[in-house]
Amino acid sequence: MSIPGITEGEIASFLTETPDFFERHADVLAGARLTSPHGQRAVSLQERQMEMLREKIKGLELRIVQMIRHGQENEAIADRLHRWTRAILLTANPGDLPEVIVRELKHEFMIPRAALRIWGAADPFAALRFAQGASGDVRSFAASLALPYCGLNSGFEACAWLDDPDSVASIAMIPLRHGASPGAFGLLVLGSPDPTRYGEDMGTEFLSRIGEIASAGLSRLLPAF
Repeated sequence: MSIPGITEGEIASFLTETPDFFERHADVLAGARLTSPHGQRAVSLQERQMEMLREKIKGLELRIVQMIRHGQENEAIADRLHRWTRAILLTANPGDLPEVIVRELKHEFMIPRAALRIWGAADPFAALRFAQGASGDVRSFAASLALPYCGLNSGFEACAWLDDPDSVASIAMIPLRHGASPGAFGLLVLGSPDPTRYGEDMGTEFLSRIGEIASAGLSRLLPAF
């Protein structure tokens, strides 16, 4: 209901600029009735405020639960990354590093398919399997990647390095670099039968960290600079 000549905005401004109005007219505040969001019944202002407070508390509780869950998930990921990094550091024979990196990566992060190849390995390692099979096209592709690639498997040559490559629906390819070198000395490939596992909208920061750690370990296989 509106009063001729007086707008709701003017009433709101008056109440805002006159905070002691309800102190002088407490009966008006006590008798105010509002529509409840839980049905059409009318409730007092105090009841409505309590309902709003309960809703706010419920929302805060939900956010806290989500924060706890995310914290637990992050802690679990950090533990897996720690164990994987530790396995790399404890590998005494450099020639075993590619197998350790791939095996432990699959185990810790439940990755169905994984493989890697490097090129330009030092003479003692140049004849080993992981130092073979990377064509010039693959090397150029790895060098062109500023960030890991994630997306559907559209017949990438590097997918052939994986076990059962025909079953791979989505793929992640992580360039391996020596320090800040713009080039690449290898490529780490992850694959999954799940087409959504490595989607194009997937964040690549964690995969970049995986690449940095793997690159640091595998740098022992390169000629001394």
